[in-house]
Amino acid sequence: MGHWLQQNIVEPGKLPLLLALAAFVLTFAVTRMVTRMIRAGKGPFRNITPGGVHVHHVVPGVVLTVVGGFGAVASGRHGVAAGVLAVVFGVGAGLVLDEFALILHLDDVYWTEEGRQSVEVVVLTASLVLLVLAGFSPLGVDQLSGEQQQNRLGVVLTYVLNFGLVLVSLFKGKARMAVIGTLIPFVALIGALRLARPTSPWARRFYPRRHRARARAVLRAYHHDVRWAGPRRRFQDLIGGAPDHAALPGPGREGS
Repeated sequence: MGHWLQQNIVEPGKLPLLLALAAFVLTFAVTRMVTRMIRAGKGPFRNITPGGVHVHHVVPGVVLTVVGGFGAVASGRHGVAAGVLAVVFGVGAGLVLDEFALILHLDDVYWTEEGRQSVEVVVLTASLVLLVLAGFSPLGVDQLSGEQQQNRLGVVLTYVLNFGLVLVSLFKGKARMAVIGTLIPFVALIGALRLARPTSPWARRFYPRRHRARARAVLRAYHHDVRWAGPRRRFQDLIGGAPDHAALPGPGREGS
Protein backbone atom coordinates (compact mmCIF):
# COMPACT_ATOMS: atom_id res chain seq x y z
CA MET A 1 0.00 0.00 0.00
CA GLY A 2 2.82 2.39 0.88
CA HIS A 3 4.61 1.71 -2.42
CA TRP A 4 1.37 2.17 -4.38
CA LEU A 5 0.64 5.47 -2.63
CA GLN A 6 4.18 6.69 -3.18
CA GLN A 7 4.26 5.79 -6.89
CA ASN A 8 0.76 6.83 -7.91
CA ILE A 9 -0.13 9.70 -5.58
CA VAL A 10 2.93 11.22 -3.90
CA GLU A 11 5.41 10.96 -6.78
CA PRO A 12 3.14 12.56 -9.42
CA GLY A 13 2.37 15.36 -6.95
CA LYS A 14 -1.25 14.35 -6.36
CA LEU A 15 -1.18 14.19 -2.58
CA PRO A 16 -2.50 17.80 -2.29
CA LEU A 17 -5.36 16.85 -4.62
CA LEU A 18 -6.20 13.86 -2.44
CA LEU A 19 -6.15 16.04 0.68
CA ALA A 20 -8.29 18.68 -1.03
CA LEU A 21 -10.86 16.06 -2.08
CA ALA A 22 -11.01 14.59 1.43
CA ALA A 23 -11.44 18.07 2.95
CA PHE A 24 -14.08 18.94 0.33
CA VAL A 25 -16.24 15.86 0.99
CA LEU A 26 -15.84 16.06 4.77
CA THR A 27 -16.69 19.77 4.82
CA PHE A 28 -19.83 19.20 2.76
CA ALA A 29 -20.94 16.35 5.03
CA VAL A 30 -20.32 18.33 8.24
CA THR A 31 -21.98 21.45 6.81
CA ARG A 32 -25.10 19.54 5.85
CA MET A 33 -25.23 17.96 9.30
CA VAL A 34 -24.96 21.36 10.98
CA THR A 35 -27.57 23.00 8.73
CA ARG A 36 -29.96 20.13 9.38
CA MET A 37 -29.52 20.65 13.12
CA ILE A 38 -30.13 24.40 12.74
CA ARG A 39 -33.22 23.69 10.67
CA ALA A 40 -34.54 21.30 13.33
CA GLY A 41 -33.65 23.70 16.17
CA LYS A 42 -31.33 21.16 17.80
CA GLY A 43 -27.82 21.50 19.15
CA PRO A 44 -25.77 24.60 19.90
CA PHE A 45 -25.53 25.82 16.30
CA ARG A 46 -27.35 28.92 15.09
CA ASN A 47 -27.35 31.11 12.00
CA ILE A 48 -24.79 33.92 12.00
CA THR A 49 -26.70 37.21 11.72
CA PRO A 50 -24.52 40.16 12.74
CA GLY A 51 -26.51 43.38 12.46
CA GLY A 52 -29.50 41.39 11.22
CA VAL A 53 -27.65 40.26 8.08
CA HIS A 54 -27.60 36.51 7.53
CA VAL A 55 -24.03 35.55 6.67
CA HIS A 56 -24.22 32.43 4.52
CA HIS A 57 -21.36 29.95 4.76
CA VAL A 58 -20.54 30.64 1.11
CA VAL A 59 -18.89 33.86 2.35
CA PRO A 60 -16.11 32.24 4.43
CA GLY A 61 -16.01 29.58 1.72
CA VAL A 62 -15.05 32.14 -0.91
CA VAL A 63 -12.32 33.55 1.37
CA LEU A 64 -10.84 30.10 2.07
CA THR A 65 -11.01 29.14 -1.60
CA VAL A 66 -9.16 32.27 -2.67
CA VAL A 67 -6.51 31.88 0.04
CA GLY A 68 -6.04 28.16 -0.58
CA GLY A 69 -6.09 28.48 -4.37
CA PHE A 70 -3.55 31.27 -4.68
CA GLY A 71 -1.43 29.75 -1.93
CA ALA A 72 -1.43 26.37 -3.64
CA VAL A 73 -0.35 27.92 -6.94
CA ALA A 74 2.53 29.65 -5.19
CA SER A 75 3.64 26.63 -3.15
CA GLY A 76 3.74 23.98 -5.89
CA ARG A 77 2.64 20.35 -5.58
CA HIS A 78 5.03 19.10 -2.92
CA GLY A 79 5.80 19.90 0.70
CA VAL A 80 3.84 20.52 3.89
CA ALA A 81 2.64 23.94 2.74
CA ALA A 82 1.10 22.46 -0.39
CA GLY A 83 -0.82 19.93 1.71
CA VAL A 84 -2.08 22.52 4.20
CA LEU A 85 -3.20 24.91 1.46
CA ALA A 86 -4.91 22.06 -0.37
CA VAL A 87 -6.96 21.34 2.75
CA VAL A 88 -7.84 25.04 3.06
CA PHE A 89 -8.94 25.09 -0.58
CA GLY A 90 -10.99 21.89 -0.15
CA VAL A 91 -12.79 23.29 2.89
CA GLY A 92 -13.55 26.53 1.05
CA ALA A 93 -14.78 24.71 -2.06
CA GLY A 94 -17.03 22.51 0.07
CA LEU A 95 -18.64 25.57 1.69
CA VAL A 96 -19.05 27.36 -1.65
CA LEU A 97 -20.53 24.47 -3.63
CA ASP A 98 -22.86 23.56 -0.77
CA GLU A 99 -24.58 26.84 -1.66
CA PHE A 100 -24.13 26.60 -5.42
CA ALA A 101 -27.91 26.91 -5.93
CA LEU A 102 -27.93 30.16 -3.95
CA ILE A 103 -25.22 31.60 -6.21
CA LEU A 104 -27.01 30.37 -9.34
CA HIS A 105 -30.43 31.76 -8.43
CA LEU A 106 -29.21 34.72 -6.34
CA ASP A 107 -31.78 33.75 -3.75
CA ASP A 108 -31.92 31.72 -0.53
CA VAL A 109 -33.08 28.44 -2.08
CA TYR A 110 -31.13 26.17 0.26
CA TRP A 111 -34.15 24.16 1.44
CA THR A 112 -36.19 24.37 -1.77
CA GLU A 113 -36.41 22.17 -4.85
CA GLU A 114 -33.86 24.41 -6.57
CA GLY A 115 -31.48 23.74 -3.68
CA ARG A 116 -31.07 20.16 -4.88
CA GLN A 117 -28.77 21.52 -7.58
CA SER A 118 -26.11 22.09 -4.92
CA VAL A 119 -26.12 18.38 -4.06
CA GLU A 120 -25.83 17.42 -7.73
CA VAL A 121 -22.90 19.79 -8.28
CA VAL A 122 -21.08 18.49 -5.19
CA VAL A 123 -21.51 14.87 -6.30
CA LEU A 124 -20.37 15.79 -9.83
CA THR A 125 -17.31 17.66 -8.54
CA ALA A 126 -16.26 14.86 -6.19
CA SER A 127 -16.71 12.30 -8.99
CA LEU A 128 -14.55 14.24 -11.44
CA VAL A 129 -11.78 14.84 -8.89
CA LEU A 130 -11.89 11.16 -7.98
CA LEU A 131 -11.51 10.36 -11.68
CA VAL A 132 -8.31 12.42 -11.82
CA LEU A 133 -6.98 10.56 -8.80
CA ALA A 134 -8.05 7.17 -10.12
CA GLY A 135 -6.28 7.96 -13.38
CA PHE A 136 -3.11 8.49 -11.38
CA SER A 137 -0.50 9.98 -13.75
CA PRO A 138 -0.09 7.30 -16.43
CA LEU A 139 2.79 9.01 -18.27
CA GLY A 140 4.29 11.06 -15.46
CA VAL A 141 5.70 8.49 -13.06
CA ASP A 142 9.43 7.79 -12.97
CA GLN A 143 11.23 4.43 -12.91
CA LEU A 144 8.59 2.32 -14.66
CA SER A 145 9.41 -0.97 -16.26
CA GLY A 146 8.65 -1.60 -19.93
CA GLU A 147 5.61 -3.67 -19.00
CA GLN A 148 4.31 -0.94 -16.70
CA GLN A 149 4.74 1.68 -19.43
CA GLN A 150 2.85 -0.48 -21.90
CA ASN A 151 0.07 -1.08 -19.39
CA ARG A 152 -0.22 2.64 -18.66
CA LEU A 153 -0.31 3.47 -22.36
CA GLY A 154 -3.22 1.06 -22.65
CA VAL A 155 -4.91 2.88 -19.78
CA VAL A 156 -4.45 6.22 -21.55
CA LEU A 157 -5.96 4.88 -24.77
CA THR A 158 -8.88 3.48 -22.77
CA TYR A 159 -9.43 6.88 -21.17
CA VAL A 160 -9.43 8.58 -24.58
CA LEU A 161 -12.02 6.14 -25.91
CA ASN A 162 -14.13 6.45 -22.78
CA PHE A 163 -13.92 10.25 -22.96
CA GLY A 164 -15.44 10.06 -26.44
CA LEU A 165 -18.28 7.90 -25.12
CA VAL A 166 -18.83 10.37 -22.28
CA LEU A 167 -19.11 13.24 -24.79
CA VAL A 168 -21.66 11.28 -26.84
CA SER A 169 -23.67 10.59 -23.67
CA LEU A 170 -23.66 14.30 -22.84
CA PHE A 171 -24.68 15.17 -26.42
CA LYS A 172 -27.59 12.73 -26.03
CA GLY A 173 -28.74 14.53 -22.88
CA LYS A 174 -27.66 11.80 -20.45
CA ALA A 175 -25.63 13.95 -18.05
CA ARG A 176 -25.81 11.59 -15.09
CA MET A 177 -24.76 8.58 -17.13
CA ALA A 178 -21.89 10.63 -18.52
CA VAL A 179 -20.72 11.55 -15.01
CA ILE A 180 -20.95 7.96 -13.78
CA GLY A 181 -19.34 6.84 -17.02
CA THR A 182 -16.22 8.83 -16.21
CA LEU A 183 -15.65 6.32 -13.41
CA ILE A 184 -17.33 3.24 -14.93
CA PRO A 185 -16.67 3.06 -18.71
CA PHE A 186 -19.44 0.49 -19.30
CA VAL A 187 -22.03 3.08 -18.20
CA ALA A 188 -20.73 5.62 -20.72
CA LEU A 189 -20.97 2.96 -23.44
CA ILE A 190 -24.63 2.30 -22.57
CA GLY A 191 -25.37 6.03 -22.57
CA ALA A 192 -23.75 6.45 -25.97
CA LEU A 193 -25.66 3.53 -27.55
CA ARG A 194 -29.14 4.21 -26.20
CA LEU A 195 -31.68 6.62 -27.66
CA ALA A 196 -31.10 10.29 -26.96
CA ARG A 197 -33.44 12.31 -24.79
CA PRO A 198 -35.96 14.19 -26.97
CA THR A 199 -34.70 17.66 -25.97
CA SER A 200 -30.99 16.86 -26.34
CA PRO A 201 -28.68 18.32 -29.04
CA TRP A 202 -28.36 14.82 -30.53
CA ALA A 203 -32.15 14.50 -30.95
CA ARG A 204 -32.44 17.97 -32.47
CA ARG A 205 -29.66 17.14 -34.91
CA PHE A 206 -30.47 13.56 -35.93
CA TYR A 207 -34.17 12.92 -35.11
CA PRO A 208 -36.10 15.67 -36.99
CA ARG A 209 -36.95 13.34 -39.87
CA ARG A 210 -36.83 10.09 -37.90
CA HIS A 211 -40.35 10.27 -36.51
CA ARG A 212 -40.32 6.76 -35.10
CA ALA A 213 -37.03 7.33 -33.27
CA ARG A 214 -38.28 10.65 -31.90
CA ALA A 215 -41.51 9.04 -30.65
CA ARG A 216 -39.58 6.21 -29.00
CA ALA A 217 -37.23 8.76 -27.39
CA VAL A 218 -40.16 10.71 -25.92
CA LEU A 219 -41.82 7.55 -24.59
CA ARG A 220 -38.58 6.17 -23.14
CA ALA A 221 -37.73 9.49 -21.48
CA TYR A 222 -41.18 9.63 -19.89
CA HIS A 223 -40.98 6.10 -18.48
CA HIS A 224 -37.40 6.69 -17.29
CA ASP A 225 -38.33 9.89 -15.45
CA VAL A 226 -41.35 8.25 -13.81
CA ARG A 227 -39.29 5.23 -12.75
CA TRP A 228 -36.25 7.07 -11.38
CA ALA A 229 -37.66 10.37 -10.09
CA GLY A 230 -38.49 8.87 -6.69
CA PRO A 231 -35.17 7.05 -6.07
CA ARG A 232 -33.19 10.08 -7.28
CA ARG A 233 -35.05 12.41 -4.94
CA ARG A 234 -34.56 10.03 -2.00
CA PHE A 235 -30.83 9.84 -2.73
CA GLN A 236 -30.59 13.64 -2.85
CA ASP A 237 -32.60 13.92 0.37
CA LEU A 238 -30.30 11.38 2.04
CA ILE A 239 -27.24 13.47 1.19
CA GLY A 240 -28.52 17.02 1.48
CA GLY A 241 -31.77 16.79 3.39
CA ALA A 242 -35.35 17.05 2.15
CA PRO A 243 -36.41 20.44 0.77
CA ASP A 244 -38.93 22.66 2.48
CA HIS A 245 -41.88 22.65 0.10
CA ALA A 246 -43.43 25.59 1.90
CA ALA A 247 -40.23 27.57 1.17
CA LEU A 248 -40.92 30.03 3.96
CA PRO A 249 -38.30 32.68 4.66
CA GLY A 250 -36.76 32.91 8.05
CA PRO A 251 -33.66 32.15 10.08
CA GLY A 252 -34.39 28.43 10.12
CA ARG A 253 -34.60 28.05 6.39
CA GLU A 254 -30.88 27.74 5.86
CA GLY A 255 -27.88 27.44 8.09
CA SER A 256 -24.36 28.72 8.20
